[in-house]
Amino acid sequence: MSDTQDTVLSIRNLTIDLPEGGDRPHAVENLNLDVKRNEIVCIVGESGSGKSITSFTTMGLLPRVLKPSQGEVLFEGTDVLKLSDKQHSKLRGNRMAMIFQEPMSALNPCYTVGDQIEEVFATHSSMTKSERRARTIKLLDEVHLPEPERIYHSFPHQLSGGQRQRIVIAIALAMDPALLIADEPTTALDVTTQAQILSLFKQLKETHSAGIMFVTHDFDVVAEIADRVVVMQKGLVVEQGTADEVLNRPKHPYTRQLIDAVPRRTREAPPSIEGNEVVMKVVALEKTFHTSRTLFAPARTVKAVQDVNLTIRKGETLGIVGESGSGKSTLVRCLIRLTDIDDGAVWIGGKEFSRVPRGQLHDWRKKIQIIFQDPYGSLNPRRTIGDQLVEGPVNFGVPRKVAMQKARELLRIVRMEQDALHRYPNQFSGGQRQRICIARALMVEPEILIADESVSALDVSVQKEVLNLLAEIKEEMGLTMLFITHDLRVAAQVSDNIVVMNKGQIVERGNADQVFSNPQNDYTKKLLAAMPGQGWEVPDIAALERAGA
Repeated sequence: MSDTQDTVLSIRNLTIDLPEGGDRPHAVENLNLDVKRNEIVCIVGESGSGKSITSFTTMGLLPRVLKPSQGEVLFEGTDVLKLSDKQHSKLRGNRMAMIFQEPMSALNPCYTVGDQIEEVFATHSSMTKSERRARTIKLLDEVHLPEPERIYHSFPHQLSGGQRQRIVIAIALAMDPALLIADEPTTALDVTTQAQILSLFKQLKETHSAGIMFVTHDFDVVAEIADRVVVMQKGLVVEQGTADEVLNRPKHPYTRQLIDAVPRRTREAPPSIEGNEVVMKVVALEKTFHTSRTLFAPARTVKAVQDVNLTIRKGETLGIVGESGSGKSTLVRCLIRLTDIDDGAVWIGGKEFSRVPRGQLHDWRKKIQIIFQDPYGSLNPRRTIGDQLVEGPVNFGVPRKVAMQKARELLRIVRMEQDALHRYPNQFSGGQRQRICIARALMVEPEILIADESVSALDVSVQKEVLNLLAEIKEEMGLTMLFITHDLRVAAQVSDNIVVMNKGQIVERGNADQVFSNPQNDYTKKLLAAMPGQGWEVPDIAALERAGA
């Protein structure tokens, strides 16, 4: 087979214009890239780099306000830019398919999984009902879903996040496409589920002879699955090459900046906090949820938190890691009294916080604050940033003028401009919104700050900035932090001590170096073994630059 025949997708000199009045004229400029059969090409870059625009253009899903002004997108030799909507729709789901980041949004909650997969066959083939059903069951088995017959009759909400992502992959594979585009398909998944999905992609490359365009900002994922890597910045391809070349010998300053921002698996030993005062103590905490029987599911009893004991000292960063469903978030909600506990106690500053009457909780809210995962959903889109920052202190009796001065100071600390006070959330990027959420949490001068997956949705360079910012603020203000994450690299980078949770229980604890370099519990070993990019160590960018490489 010739090289031309082997190429599934060939993009040549593609330029896509942005509407006038923006920061730059083009979403994508003079883009050139190829995807071949049996090949995974990873496209990496920060938000706004043009990764997703490239995917949407190929699929014919580009918003109408964006127009290709030059170039070609050749799919199996046909320029898809010249196809009508009807012609393009015949390709989508048939010869080319796309897997989106959020499977719950991609699936219809009102239809069973079986119906949604069969719809592809009904649209693009002449199969009979029985043939469609048989092929669907086979697909469910191919993507390693347990009990295909049960899954076939299930609705999306009855499945886990990893199972839903496999369903979306099955839908994409239904017609055995030549090109598979995956847009951040593992970002929201915990490490073991992510490992299973990545292994599935590597199998699909071989068994389906497909070309795969994989959009991601996670360099560990790139190291795990990529054959070639394309690095994009502000619509331009700044570097491309084999995975080995780009990951281990990056040439462009932007690629080096991105790789240098990847958290290391180890760090220097932090100062000891053993002698510091105890600011929070958790004793034998228990929380069980009971669900009633419904039309779709039987009654269930879930022990979300079981006999959890913690001692957290002033100035400590305690990392809490585990898979989805391990009990991390339920534990946090119990600690801050968003969920009532069944048994046990939470002590803050020598007083039993878990037994404080609800009518007296107001004064305690100053002591403990939380930064949530989603900076988009955490801010009110209809109120200015200034109004949202001063709300907490004003509720505690601080004059608005004084609170506004405090807001200006905190914006400076989180490296935001003062004019942000008069703007609205939609005028900021995700990283900027997370900085604002950090400032808001600090407005009431808490003693304990909880970060619940607060950097998981951020680009790697923005993630590094936010983590550095949190470390600086913690040092400057003498804060104690609980850092909840499923990203083991991040946990290793920021935590003094680690607790590992599984099925509501703490199965391992110790300082970060002990837990990650010499795990004792089988579950911890399983988590560490599932981390992508095991064979890749982040190169020393400073050494490369000193050597002139």
